[in-house]
Amino acid sequence: MNIKRAKQEITNTIKAYLARDAFGEYQIPPVRQRPILLMGPPGIGKTQIMEQIAAETGVGLIAYTITHHTRQSALGLPYIDHHTYDGQEYAVTSYTMSEILASVYDLMERTGVREGILFLDEINCISETLTPMMLQFLQCKTFGNQKLPEGWVIVAAGNPPEYNKSVREFDVVTLDRVKRIDVQEDYQVWKEYAYQRGLHSAVISYLDIRPDNFYKIEAAADGLQFATARGWEDLSALLITYEALDLPVDREVVGQYIQLPRIAKDFANYLELYRKYQRVYRIDEIIAGQWEAVRASEFAAAPFDEKLSVIGLILSRLSEHAQTAQRMDALTDVLYADLTRVKGALTTAPVAKALAAIIEDRSKELESGRTSGTLDTERKRRLQLEIAQLEQYLHAVERENESDNDKAFDVLRTQFGAQTAKRAESVTTAGQSLDNAFAFLEQATGESQEMVLFATELTANPYTAWYIQNCGCEAYFRHNQALLFDDTRSKILDEIQKAKENH
Repeated sequence: MNIKRAKQEITNTIKAYLARDAFGEYQIPPVRQRPILLMGPPGIGKTQIMEQIAAETGVGLIAYTITHHTRQSALGLPYIDHHTYDGQEYAVTSYTMSEILASVYDLMERTGVREGILFLDEINCISETLTPMMLQFLQCKTFGNQKLPEGWVIVAAGNPPEYNKSVREFDVVTLDRVKRIDVQEDYQVWKEYAYQRGLHSAVISYLDIRPDNFYKIEAAADGLQFATARGWEDLSALLITYEALDLPVDREVVGQYIQLPRIAKDFANYLELYRKYQRVYRIDEIIAGQWEAVRASEFAAAPFDEKLSVIGLILSRLSEHAQTAQRMDALTDVLYADLTRVKGALTTAPVAKALAAIIEDRSKELESGRTSGTLDTERKRRLQLEIAQLEQYLHAVERENESDNDKAFDVLRTQFGAQTAKRAESVTTAGQSLDNAFAFLEQATGESQEMVLFATELTANPYTAWYIQNCGCEAYFRHNQALLFDDTRSKILDEIQKAKENH
């Protein structure tokens, strides 16, 4: 199955394992809660989905790459304890708590989160001395004489033997005690994730043209050469930062992440063209509705893969504007709820004190989420923005030094009015950008497959899709009849294949 389906399967399993009956007991007894064994090629996102699952289900997450552990750090150290049996004292071997289990208890103590996921990566690459202990842990959920707390689900991940010479095969006894999920790479699923995480548009548009280069592992004389999902995501992060710092990215830099030379070379060449298209077509002018007529003519006459690249550049800008509008909208909503809470507390507390209490609550939520792994990236950012805005409101109230609650709250109304104006501005900017992009494509190509591709990608991108759904876009709906996905998609894929063959 693909990584999206695997994520859903693991999420469903977590929910089922943690479901309780009317008496507060787990509906599936812990002894029947099989550890999940997630098997798949390296670099396809196994670790990332565990972070997402923990954030979305609100449970804790402890993650270990198990290969660096020794028998002692995983099992604990033996020591001599003394027990009395039938009046006779005996020396008994006991074990200190495993570092891994201690991390679980530490998280529970720090955050108050009582249920979670213990994620053990590279489970089938452990040392020979640790293998019996790890198999015992998967089967019995114990290290030595220490047991994993109830409410914690074991998820282990490993690579098939063809990808790693250090892999050890599990025996039937162990496999019969785990819930095994096999996962494979899938570009279209990864693309959804790439949009959500804001990956560099050059990476997405390149892989749209050459999806076969998304994930490859090949044997060479000096070892394996590979391009993986992890490599593309890390390269994307580097590209974004290098561009901000005006640092060059060439084939050598790309090759540090995409370690299959022909793909690294191909992407480096594409990146040069991508930058050229950015300069030639002046994407910001298109988004602002200020393009010259020659730009539309050049686009109309361009090869199909060039058009895909330009559309990718346009979509990237539209996504940024739509994301800003979404964040401003969400921030305005939570700030409105915060001020409603402040207003409700005015009978017992001054405005400044009520604001400070909310700031403290949000700060604790942020810190707890960071520690336990229960916050996704977007929720964490939203909390950070909310806290910063509330602190600004508090400073404004303190500057006015108003002891009258009604007047102090008027200060908040003024501050909040500025926030609603920012939301309106961001919504307007995103809407105008969409209209301008449609107008450019209409002038350049009319009702073409490029227009269908553009509208389809707007739907696939979570930020532009949110904007269209919540704020509308007349041009999008006007072209909606052209979105004959099944027939049109096959034609587009044929054109992409032709572009690849002619490159």
